[in-house]
Amino acid sequence: MTLAKSLERVASKVIARFGGDVTIRYVTAGDYNTTTGAISETTSDTDIKGVVEDVNLREANELIQAGDKKLTVAANDLATAPETKDRVVISSVGHQIVRVETTEQDNTAIVYELILRA
Repeated sequence: MTLAKSLERVASKVIARFGGDVTIRYVTAGDYNTTTGAISETTSDTDIKGVVEDVNLREANELIQAGDKKLTVAANDLATAPETKDRVVISSVGHQIVRVETTEQDNTAIVYELILRA
């Protein structure tokens, strides 16, 4: 077993043990409606465990704001990496994904750190 696979399993177990329930809502753009001027979208939800924390004030910059949240999820628990077009639901509150950071080992994703804004 490789180091990356071991790290994937450890991250998944630790987050499952100490994390809370979150929903990653994958968003796929649909057709453009010329009457309403809107693009339809299709969503699919994946329920997983994640660790939520507040963004540290010293991390705030032109992209990250005070009041944003940081969500850490195990890459092993997701079939696809979340993107900024997707959303996260925590305790019935929808959050926009502002940034996705991937921690990797040997080109294998271990955890995703998502910066969220409600």
